Amino acid sequence: MLYWSLVFFLISLVAGILGLNNVAGLSMDIAKFLIALFLVLAIVSFAIGIWTYKKAKNLLNK
Repeated sequence: MLYWSLVFFLISLVAGILGLNNVAGLSMDIAKFLIALFLVLAIVSFAIGIWTYKKAKNLLNK
C-alpha cells in the first residue's frame, strides 16, 4: 500500500512539473487516501495484536 502511495506521489510530481494540474491533484488525493488508509489499518492491527497477546498471556497463566 505504501508502494502505491509513493507511485501516485511521483505521478503527481511529474504531472505538476508538466503543468497537468488536474492529474497532479487527483494523484495527490489518491496518495493521501492510501497513506491514511495504511495508518488506520496499522493502528487497528497493532491494537488487535496487543489485545490478543494479553488474552493469550492470561490463558497461559491459568
